[in-house]
Amino acid sequence: MAESGVKPRVGALIAMAHAADLKRSVDFYKLLGMEVRGSLRTPSGELQWVHVACDQADLMFARASAPVIASQQAVLFYLYSPNLVALREHLVANGVKVSPISYPDYMPKGEVRIDDPDGYCLLIGQAG
Repeated sequence: MAESGVKPRVGALIAMAHAADLKRSVDFYKLLGMEVRGSLRTPSGELQWVHVACDQADLMFARASAPVIASQQAVLFYLYSPNLVALREHLVANGVKVSPISYPDYMPKGEVRIDDPDGYCLLIGQAG
């Protein structure tokens, strides 16, 4: 029985997406400063699930059982960077295709767009 006066609720949320190649996804998200916080492997050693995170950013990936078709994924990930200019330069230097910094009304300090290896759209805004 629930305690009286305490409203049932969730305490955290982490998005989980399917990825065709989990190692490739981990390597890509490491360029954003994320690190592996947890993983599961099959008995043969193949990565089947991974949790990457940094600061207040968490994301989980599960190995896709079918091809990941980016145009059919109705999701995008919004991230924040404390130094968008430096992050963009770092990504470009590592061969990642990154949009120029734009300044939309909802993010006047700047925002870029990149696609991850499975085609998921990442928008990254300047924090603060």
